Order: sequence, then structure tokens, then C-alpha cells
Amino acid sequence: MGKFIYEGGPKIEIEDRALSHLQLVMTAKLRRGEAFVFTWGEDVSIGGGRTTVWIHAGSSLIFKYHGSRQPAINRNWIEALAYTANAPTGLYLVHEPAEGSTPTGRIDIPTYA
Repeated sequence: MGKFIYEGGPKIEIEDRALSHLQLVMTAKLRRGEAFVFTWGEDVSIGGGRTTVWIHAGSSLIFKYHGSRQPAINRNWIEALAYTANAPTGLYLVHEPAEGSTPTGRIDIPTYA
């Protein structure tokens, strides 16, 4: 289980494979000079709810991986995550689509418990 840490403050544990895909989408947007929001649901053990952070070129982002190997990249997952990042709701983690499936461009809006 890896960690995404924002500005030395808010953090979330994310499985290494998912974190790799998020990192690729985030860094691609930042390379293009695009700012965006990233939202995640908090575990009920720390009060539940959700956290949203504003990601911009000056943000301090840390992607800390548990494992040392780079996972295989699913292009469809990158496209699905990029779709959310470009939407008004901003980037959020979606389930990995099947390898080789055709992206539909439709992503479920996140629900937060």
C-alpha cells in the first residue's frame, strides 16, 4: 500500500498500482500547466467524509510506494482517470477497466459515504 501526500499534510493510502496510474495522470496535467482538484473519500476510522486538494504547478506532491517495481500500465485506466481530471468534478480514483476494453468516455460520478 503506497501513499499520496499533499503539501506535507493531507495524505491517503492507495494501492501501488492505482497510485502509479494517478501519478501518470497528475504529472501529465502539470507538465501541460493545468491545475485541477483531486478528491478522495476518507476512511470511517478517521471520521469519514472526503478531502479535496487543489493541485497546481507549485504543489508539493509525494508518491510513496511500498514496492520497488513499476506495475504494468493499463492505458484504458489512464484515459478513465484523465477523463475525471478534465471534468468539473476533478480527478478521483475510478475502478480499473478491463485490459483491452474500449473506453466509453462515461465515468460514474463519485459517491461519498
